[in-house]
Amino acid sequence: MYQVVFYRTASGNDVVQSFLRNLPSDDKKAVGADLKTLQFGYPIGMPLCRSCGPKLMELRSSLPSKRELRLLWFFDKASQQIVVVHAFIKKTQKTPNQDRELGEKRRSECE
Repeated sequence: MYQVVFYRTASGNDVVQSFLRNLPSDDKKAVGADLKTLQFGYPIGMPLCRSCGPKLMELRSSLPSKRELRLLWFFDKASQQIVVVHAFIKKTQKTPNQDRELGEKRRSECE
C-alpha cells in the first residue's frame, strides 16, 4: 500500500483537494474508490490508469453523474508516495494540452 498525497501550491493551497471536495457526494465516493484501488494496487494499468506523458499518469474515473474525471499523478520513488497534481472534468475525447502541461509543471515543482 502506498500513501496518496495531494499537490499544494507554494502558498499552501490544496487546489486538488479543494476541487474534489466540491464534487457531489456520489462522485466523491467514486473517485475515492478509484484512488483506493490505485493506492492498494499500484502499479495498475488500463482501464483505470494510463500514461499521460513522461513520468505522469492519468487516473480515469467514470462518475455517477455521467461525467468523466481525470486525476493526473506520478509516483515519487524517493518517498514511495503517489502524488496527485491535478484534477479536472474531461469534456473532450483527448486530454487537453493545458491540463497535461499544468500536470507536468506541478510534477516538476514536486521533484
